[in-house]
Amino acid sequence: MDCHRHRIREGGDTLSLVVGQAIVEWVAKRTNEFGNFGAAVGIGWQRDGALVAGVAYSDFNGVNILMHVASDGSKHWMRREYLWAAFDYPFNQANVQRVTGLVGEGNIAARDFDEHLGFELEARLKDAHPTGDLFVYRMFKEDCRWISQEFSKRYALAA
Repeated sequence: MDCHRHRIREGGDTLSLVVGQAIVEWVAKRTNEFGNFGAAVGIGWQRDGALVAGVAYSDFNGVNILMHVASDGSKHWMRREYLWAAFDYPFNQANVQRVTGLVGEGNIAARDFDEHLGFELEARLKDAHPTGDLFVYRMFKEDCRWISQEFSKRYALAA
């Protein structure tokens, strides 16, 4: 995988934060986005060299960016260091004021996941997705607990 890496060790595991176009393609395949998002940035999380989660960001317009998340199906990838990196990029590096997530009605697990992270349902577009309605979620920078000052102090150096 052609990516930039940052590694940390935890017990016997090697955890890596990776960045690159290969992450975008990996996320697209797992979210049924027909292979790509156009111009996008990807941040992934590897455990012992295997990609276990990825975030692809697309449609940046200066104040908003779309965020697409995928995993290998396990729940072991959701670590605070990775969540910090996933939200630090759009809010502190791309400097957007909001992140938008689009979820098909049939993907209940993704809807629950977005809400658990702190996204709020903003709109429901009738019949706009192959599984029914399209749910539009949003998170504003000031509402993001993953980049709060106290949280960032603990995890920014670990990621």
